[in-house]
Amino acid sequence: MDIKDIQNLIKFVAKSGASEVKLETDDIKITIKTGGDDKAETQTFVQQIPMGAMAQAPVAVAAQPVADAAPVKAAVADEDNSKYITIKSPIIGTLYRKPSPDKPVFVEVGQTINEGDVLCIIEAMKLFNEIESEVSGKIVKVLVDDSSPVEFDQPLFLVDPS
Repeated sequence: MDIKDIQNLIKFVAKSGASEVKLETDDIKITIKTGGDDKAETQTFVQQIPMGAMAQAPVAVAAQPVADAAPVKAAVADEDNSKYITIKSPIIGTLYRKPSPDKPVFVEVGQTINEGDVLCIIEAMKLFNEIESEVSGKIVKVLVDDSSPVEFDQPLFLVDPS
């Protein structure tokens, strides 16, 4: 993650109204805290994790040939999905495909959607955010399960714009 990605994340968090966001990857930890009502005050802490902390056991090295086959399969899948538009999560939270447990899901595979249609709800800090489509087309694939946690910029749906 470079400095521009971090700056964009800070701007996004400030606009979203969230008071605190924590992001952890294998090699970096980021905590962004905003000052409540005073949006001008934003604190960001970036912590690099030492490479020694990421040392893997010898068993992981033995499993490496198996891991080499996965990128080939992923590359084939990317080629198949290149004609589709990926709708990604704008926030971190818990994704719900239904407005409530007793209601039907917002969208199904094969359903035609229009720009502005609600695709799902993401709960973040006890706030339920409707995620609307920015494109028109047909839902080809749902990439996440109902009631599952999602990360910022995680792919949620594949849409065929044709």
